[in-house]
This record gives sequence, C-alpha cells and structure tokens, in this order.
Amino acid sequence: MPMPAVDRPQLLPPLAPGEWPDEVPVIVIGGGPVGMSCALLLAQRGIEVLLVDRRDFEFRLPRAHLLNVRTMEIFHAMGVADDIYRMGPDHDRWHKVAWYTSVDPRTPYEGLKIGEVQAWGGGEDRERYAQASPRGYANLPQIRLDPLIHAHASAALPGRLRGHQEVRGFTQDDEGVVVTIVDLQTGTVREQRAQYAIFADGGRTSNELLDIEFDGVKAIRNVTTYHVSTDLSMWTEPDAILAHFVHPSGHGRRMGTMQAIGPVNYSRESEEWLVGLAGWMLEGDPDDRATHDRAIRRLLNLSDDHPLEIHSVNGWTYNGVVAQKYRVGRAFLAGDAAHRHPPTGGLGLNGGIQDAGNLAWKLAAVLDGRAPESLLDSYQQERRPVAAFYTAHSLENANRHPPIAEALGFSDDRSIEEEQRSLDVFVGDGPESDAMRERVRTAVSANSYDFSQLNVEAGYHYSAGALVPDNSPLPEGYDSPIVFQPVSRPGHHIPHAWLRRSHGGTAAEPVSTVDLVAHDGFTLFVSEDAEDAWREAVAGVESTLPVSVVAIPEREEEWTAVREIEPSGALLVRPDWMVAWRVLEAPPEPTVALQSALDTVLRGGARPATDPADPFVERIRIAADRIAGLEIRR
Repeated sequence: MPMPAVDRPQLLPPLAPGEWPDEVPVIVIGGGPVGMSCALLLAQRGIEVLLVDRRDFEFRLPRAHLLNVRTMEIFHAMGVADDIYRMGPDHDRWHKVAWYTSVDPRTPYEGLKIGEVQAWGGGEDRERYAQASPRGYANLPQIRLDPLIHAHASAALPGRLRGHQEVRGFTQDDEGVVVTIVDLQTGTVREQRAQYAIFADGGRTSNELLDIEFDGVKAIRNVTTYHVSTDLSMWTEPDAILAHFVHPSGHGRRMGTMQAIGPVNYSRESEEWLVGLAGWMLEGDPDDRATHDRAIRRLLNLSDDHPLEIHSVNGWTYNGVVAQKYRVGRAFLAGDAAHRHPPTGGLGLNGGIQDAGNLAWKLAAVLDGRAPESLLDSYQQERRPVAAFYTAHSLENANRHPPIAEALGFSDDRSIEEEQRSLDVFVGDGPESDAMRERVRTAVSANSYDFSQLNVEAGYHYSAGALVPDNSPLPEGYDSPIVFQPVSRPGHHIPHAWLRRSHGGTAAEPVSTVDLVAHDGFTLFVSEDAEDAWREAVAGVESTLPVSVVAIPEREEEWTAVREIEPSGALLVRPDWMVAWRVLEAPPEPTVALQSALDTVLRGGARPATDPADPFVERIRIAADRIAGLEIRR
C-alpha cells in the first residue's frame, strides 16, 4: 500500500532552509525512527527542537518490522498509529513463523516444512495480547515506517529536519551544549547551541564524542541481509511471513531467514523480501554481487534463471551491548546509540521508541521549569535495566534455533546423505518417525519464548527511578517471558481495561484506561466513591505538573478486577503510562501523602543501592558465550 498523505497541523514555527537558530532547547542527532520520534514527542509538548542527520532521509534498508503493543501506544500518541496499521498487512494470517528446508519444492528434500509457531499476538495468543493494551501488534518494515514517520515529523516540524549534516564535535558546559556540524553538500561548518542533546545516531559518532563504554559482548556473529524482489509464490506456506531455514547442507548450522515485506501483499505473494544469510553462506568474493546472488538462490533453492533482483546488501554483526551511561551531562543516548542486540524478539526498534517515550516527557518538564534537573537522571535508572534485559533475552532467543537442527539429526560430523535420510525419517511412518517429530515439535515450540513473549514486551517495568516503590512483591510467575499479568505496582504500566459505561464509553465504543492518561501531566485514578476526597487532595497540593483526576465507577468490573487497590485508594500515573505511586487505601492525610509522592517523582526518585541492570548484564555474557561457542564448534 502506498504511503498515505499526511495532513496534520504544524506544532512549531517553520524554519527556512538556510535558517539556523542561535540556540534551541533540544538538538537531536540522528534521523532514524528513534530520533524522529524524540523530535515529534518533544514538539507535541511545545519544545522547540532541531534534528540533524548525515544522511538524506532516503530510507533504503528494510531493517526491523515488528511494532509491539507498547510501541504502538506511543505511535498512537504521536498520531502515526492509524497510518501504520493501514500500511501493514490487510489480513491476520501473518501472525505465524515457520521453519523450512527451503522455499522451492521442485527437487527432493526442498520446500519441506519442519514446524511453526504462532507469533505476535495471533492465533491462541490473540486474547492474551488484547488484555495487555488497547493497541494491536503491527508489522511494517522500516523501509516504509521511516518515511512515514518522516512525513509526519516534516509536517509537524517544517524545516527542522536537516539532512546531509554530519556531527564532528561536541562540547558542553553548565549552560548548554555546542554541536559542531559539517554540511556535507557545501562544506560549511557551524556550531549549533542547544540546552540539551539527544544522540539517536546508532552510536556512529556519539560513542566516541561522549566516551561511552559498554557492558556486554561485541561482534558475536556476522550476518548479511538483502532487500530483494522475486516471485516466491511456489512456496507452499499459506500464512507465515517469516521463515527460518534448516537444511542438510548446513550440517546443523544456522543458514538464514526470509521475510515478506510487501508493500501490497504480506504473504507468499509478496512483491519484495528481506533475506538474511549467515556469514558462512557466502562463498566467493563478497564484493562481487554474483556471490550474493548464488547464496540467496542456494538458501531458497531457486534455479539460476529464476528472476531475482537485489536492491541492497547490508553486512552487519550481532552485538550484545548496553551503554554504561545513558546520560553524560546534558547529552542523552537513545536507541541503538545506547543498546544493540540481535533482531530475535524484535526488541531493538521497540526499545528505542520506548526510550523516546520515557525521555520526552521528562525533558519537557525540566525545560518548562516544572521539574528539577535530577528528574533526568531517572532516564538511565529506568531504561538501562530494560535494555539489558532485552539484550539478554534477544541473545537467549538466538540460541533457540540450533536445537531444531539437532532434533532432525543434523550435525557437522554427518554427511548430506545421512542427513537426508534423517528427513526421510521425519516424514516417514512408525515409532522412530513419531519420536523424531516429537523432538522437533518440542524444539520448535521453545521458540515461543521469542514469538509469544508478551510479558517481555508489555510487562517490562522499572524497579527504580521516578516513582515511589511500595515494596510489594512481584506476582508469582512474573519472570515468565510469555505469561503477562496486569500489575498496578509502581514502575509498571497502568493496567488496560475497557470502560463501557463511563467517560464516554458505550457498549459500542468503550474507552481504555490507557487512553485516559494525560500526556501533559499526572493522572490520578480513583474510584467514583472516593472522587471528592481525592479531588480535595489534588486541590491542596503544590505541583508544577498538573494532576488530572479520573474517577471510575465500581460497576466497571473490568477495571476493578485489575486495579489492585481498594475503592478508597489511588494510582498516580505518569505521562508515559507508568504507575508512579500507589496507595491501596486512603491515607490519613491524602494531601500530605500525594504531595510527598509528587515531590519524589519529580525529583527522579531515590537512587538504587545496586544497579538493577547487573543481573541482566551477566545473562548477556552467558548467552553470548554460548553463541560464540556454537560458532566455533561449527
């Protein structure tokens, strides 16, 4: 589907092409989806922003494609979610991942399906995912997502997205920052002043300029990805848009993947594909396009004369790293500048957009004079542990594919003929075949930790930061990556519940509690019975950020089932939907308690005694060592 026309009001005064303000409150370095989201979210809060990127805003690589429910909540607030849903698949069959030997079944042992799992909120997961958020999962490759966000940001921030501008230097003092920028077209060098800088540049310049060190492991595995056009309608798979390949010629090694990327059909009829190859699959000169053509045909089992057009080639490496600092004075890291890990789980882009959602409201509050600068310290306290968790989980997910080949009997000490006989057993009849299929099914289903990871995507939470912990324990089983439980503990996302008889909700058009959260201040959720008492408390506090009261009747049973407080209690929710404070029952002096909570949150909370990221950093090391060991053995 072509990109829809973007018609939205300007949020900031336009800048002429050659006009550079003497100073801006925030300069964003990096024009990818994270940087553009930072700019748009800040502009929505009235913060003047300028974005620079060394590129030309021509987006050529498919890259990431999965947008989970928490990310779609942010995109909904940005005003881009509806366009994303319209541009993505027009059916629900895409919620599936499959394993095959190859695509074209024209020769023996090719095009054979090994297994499948439901994915991304589809199938039996649909009801579970619907309980977590009013927004649904989306699928849109970055080659289409990035231009869409750019169109929205350009309309809202005219003249404030500057391409061909490379950052070469950075200094800062107590008053602000100075960014040295070179115009790559004219050679002009300028120094742009700002009060704060956000580096969303993938680490290309920020890591060196800010002297950033990382926890984790770099250069774990080499991968090459391709944007191609080809006809794969011979594929027997009716639904899945993502396939992993295991084949006797791989002898148990990871071979590659294939993903339908539309733009019209997201199925085996897709016009374009993203193909990923393990480094060992390239045989020959990597600078020769024929080398890549042969490797793709080998992976998919395409004949030499089958039409195949390669649009782009992108070589990269698996990393599992998290920046030790997310804030350096007046500079902040977001997205890949702060964390980089494998694509398994689809958590990279999503984590970056969530960085933007966390940082934007805090920067706006400080720049508006509504919060002390210490609030900005909570950005690292909250986001770094989540990024370390995501990185560890992604690396662990990458280790879940080799057992499938092992269950088929594939290994580097067996011949192709022996492994082909294993496939004969896999498709055959009798006890031996039944036992192999059960082993394969078990190995395939373990990948639900990757593709049904709702609690990773929607259940992440902050143990320290701009919140008031109530020291309540996590629910039993909350460490499951799959099983999501709505929780109203401070540091967790507000539970989603449909209100059907209040706040404009009707049986036909219910309203979610998520959509009642104010984006310009705090929201206090209370029961209708306690509304007067809590409104009186709100009137009595001194808060630089406004506090809105949402009173929900007790008859809204979907809400009362998940709020985890008594009718007299209250939940204080931040602009990013995270619960900042919870009181189970009305305290003796509600005004005093609320004032204390607001003061604690706005100053960024208490600094934790130990780094909450430490346990996940250790998991990163263990998972990376296992991947490296598999690469060496094979």
